[in-house]
Amino acid sequence: MRLSALAGKRVAVWGYGREGKAALSVLRRKFPGQPVTLFCSAAEAAGIGRDGEGIEIVTTAPDAAALSVFDIVIKSPGIGPYREPYVSAEKAGVRFTSGTAIWFAENANSKAICVTGTKGKSTVTALIAHLLRAGGKRVALAGNIGLPLLELLEPYVEPDWWVIELSSFQTRDFGGAPTVAVVNNLLEEHLDWHGDADRYRADKLKILGDGSDGVAVLNAGDRATASIRTPRKIIWFNSNNGWHARDDSIFRGDEEILPLAQIPLPGLHNAHNVCAALAAIDAAGIDARTLAQHVATFKALPHRLQRLGVRDDIEYVNDSISTTPYAAIEALRSVGGKATAILVGGFDRGVDWQPFVDFVALHPPRAVITMGANGDAITAALAKVEQHGFELVSSHTLAEAFARARASMREGGVILLSPGAPSFDQFKDYAERGREFARLAGFDPAAIAQIEGMGIA
Repeated sequence: MRLSALAGKRVAVWGYGREGKAALSVLRRKFPGQPVTLFCSAAEAAGIGRDGEGIEIVTTAPDAAALSVFDIVIKSPGIGPYREPYVSAEKAGVRFTSGTAIWFAENANSKAICVTGTKGKSTVTALIAHLLRAGGKRVALAGNIGLPLLELLEPYVEPDWWVIELSSFQTRDFGGAPTVAVVNNLLEEHLDWHGDADRYRADKLKILGDGSDGVAVLNAGDRATASIRTPRKIIWFNSNNGWHARDDSIFRGDEEILPLAQIPLPGLHNAHNVCAALAAIDAAGIDARTLAQHVATFKALPHRLQRLGVRDDIEYVNDSISTTPYAAIEALRSVGGKATAILVGGFDRGVDWQPFVDFVALHPPRAVITMGANGDAITAALAKVEQHGFELVSSHTLAEAFARARASMREGGVILLSPGAPSFDQFKDYAERGREFARLAGFDPAAIAQIEGMGIA
């Protein structure tokens, strides 16, 4: 939906996170004097201040009748379209859109590399931007990685490339046709929002669009993505014919390009993320072999297997971004054979924890400490493992889980926060959870939180 479609209409913004704030800012700038209503929580309303001048603010959750007063509602990504009141309001004629959809409608001709996937999409997105910039390109890094696209609606200088992370909430209705569309992998997640795994997959794959223009970059090593069919040209990674990792190096086909020892990111899954980024650059028409050396200067993103440091012979690793059991498995793989206490659990999205149970049965850490809303269910699943060879401890809060983890580490090792679940049962988001873990471990929370390179550079 183009911005011009909002002129003279009854418009509401639903949600006041960063996307909602960006949407309100654009509406005030583009349509001064046009009435706008904001639906948000009382806590969010209390912090609006002068930005709320001229805006009708409603702090009660809207029902279908309240939404149906409007012609167009710009919703935040986390608001689900498959349940009430969205469903009834849409049937009543309300048109829903998002900040991401508006940006793509306004920038249909921009060169964009868009990245989605269940795991690793932020790292892949940031890697692509880092490598393109190392090659002298002007790049905009934005999207779900932490900078709403509407904040860059009118850049002073059009970048050579937009590099954009998209969540499944955003791909569902973004309506774009990116030059390069990367699907890193597909596993179960966000089933509470999408309703089931099939719909989650379908919403994710809308990043590919319906046409044949552009290139799809897909993971040949992931069963779900390897079965994707699209009229786009496909470049595969994790394939012997393309970018892949083997024999302690990154290869393109038979050509050895980069030793894994030069990648400043732990774990084989991060080697696969590097392959995805290099394949995306090839798909953009740039020889990624000439840029691969710059992987060595990439700075790992916060809350993603982030090594905070060592205290009293215990190394602390913050992987708060881990919101699926599969991510927790990869986190355990990344620490190798070190004695490890892993903290798992959080908001319950109804995903299957059996793969995690099977993994720790074969590769037991020193301790598994469960926590959060789904902690008891994870404990019950792990308790069924016969002669499991690890200490299993149930707790509730992160602070309690941390204390239990410390108590289990009598001879040093690793305390790993990799919850495998969202944070919403205890925290605003994964970043707040990661900062609290850092504080509990004795590190400065403010020092770990910045993602470098956001915006246009």
